[in-house]
Amino acid sequence: MRFLAALAALIATAATAVAAPATLSAQDASRGEIAEPFKVGTFEIDGEARVALVLRDALIVDIGAANRALERDPAYPRLPMPGDMIDLIGRYDYGVKLRLYEIVNHMAAHGMIDGGGRTPWVHGLDEVRTLPPIMYPGKIMNAAVNFYSHVSETGTEEERAAARRARRENRGVPYLFLKPSRGAVIGNNDAVVIPWGRDRTDWEVELGTVIGRTAKYVSATDAQDYIFGYTVTIDISDRGGRPPGGNPTTSDWFVGKGHDTFAPMGPWIVPKEFYGDPMENLRQTLSVGGQQMQEARAGDMIHTLYELIEYGSSIITLFPGDIINNGTSGGVGVGTAVRGAQRFLQPGDLIEATIDGIGTLTIPVVAEDEPEGGTGARLPPVRTYRGRG
Repeated sequence: MRFLAALAALIATAATAVAAPATLSAQDASRGEIAEPFKVGTFEIDGEARVALVLRDALIVDIGAANRALERDPAYPRLPMPGDMIDLIGRYDYGVKLRLYEIVNHMAAHGMIDGGGRTPWVHGLDEVRTLPPIMYPGKIMNAAVNFYSHVSETGTEEERAAARRARRENRGVPYLFLKPSRGAVIGNNDAVVIPWGRDRTDWEVELGTVIGRTAKYVSATDAQDYIFGYTVTIDISDRGGRPPGGNPTTSDWFVGKGHDTFAPMGPWIVPKEFYGDPMENLRQTLSVGGQQMQEARAGDMIHTLYELIEYGSSIITLFPGDIINNGTSGGVGVGTAVRGAQRFLQPGDLIEATIDGIGTLTIPVVAEDEPEGGTGARLPPVRTYRGRG
């Protein structure tokens, strides 16, 4: 009889487990099972920059505090939590991923996501300041003209079509340029500052691929293994160029891409297991002042995201936390194909860049005051050599 009673209790326990999949355990986490997906970001909590989980784009979970609470249970061994996002990315596949899964499963099982079981280490999104998710990438590489719709955004329709046909017939290898990191990178709700005297400031929404493992000479066929996740980025661009005279070089990518605040990033990062294949499901859009300027899908890309990684890693070693941006599509301000006229950013504008499945990066635009002093070696206002845009 005792055997039958024990058997009945075991069956009842199994049935309860099947009926309540949200109560996943540490063992379930070790098999890659999680109660619900998460994103990761960096937030100012109690005056400090801290890495955190993002649940439902609404709840911010302080990873360090959540882990300390979890370790009070002897079932969970002690594991130091990352101090910043680059540390998290580099250690994700070396214990941190499992612990983050355990934290989420524990929260789901104890009513800390649904219901009233909130703890002091779970914050509402409106209670914290959202910082750039990576403070700061070792390097940022952007793909130039990597969408067919961006190959030619001026001229007649026939000229644009001819330029795109020519590009399809001669794809060549990708073109990547370096964009500054610290100083250029800003987070959600931080302002893009139009530099003094520069009146042709443009926008480009891009998918930011976050490198997860050290990569050198990686094949495109293996590139997914080296990705940690994805974020939203905006490649803000100064189309004013450099003045004539002096150095005969007419192209200046540092002027075009390198000003302070010209690399908005965020609002957070989606680990790749929760996003899927961007070459199948990517949709990126950008609006200015509520008017949609850009919309594109992966099918418009010239080189795949994985080819960009192969190309970039053939030039320089990629490290965890480095960013490769996939390029932008038609609809930028300097182009005339979409709106019929050029349109550049103005103080008071609000940029909203969205990638489905990741989130929306909201960036206000302000103007920089005229600086004092100088000897004449500064970058001059565009109007002094090109007239107003």
